[in-house]
Amino acid sequence: MKPPILPGYAVFSKKGRDKGRYFVVLYTVDAEFVMMADGDTRKLDHLKKKRRKHLAACPHEFPDLLALYAQGKLKDSDIRKALYPIIHPTNGDQSPQENREG
Repeated sequence: MKPPILPGYAVFSKKGRDKGRYFVVLYTVDAEFVMMADGDTRKLDHLKKKRRKHLAACPHEFPDLLALYAQGKLKDSDIRKALYPIIHPTNGDQSPQENREG
């Protein structure tokens, strides 16, 4: 079963200029659109409005980010920290420092 595209979930952009980027959905505008941010190119002061059909839902949910957003205490750095493990997965590979030769 596919995860839903709801507030608090991580999503992957499939179309548009931001294709290939991960975002966190902050709220829904209507049945077709959501507002989202990634803390980097799309910050909280300039959210991205995107159609749901152009997004792929990820199985990662961030209820703590949603709670901070509702309180008005969410920062761009919080979003970046939450999305970092999704963008840079570790599969047991060595870090670049450990992989150096010479």
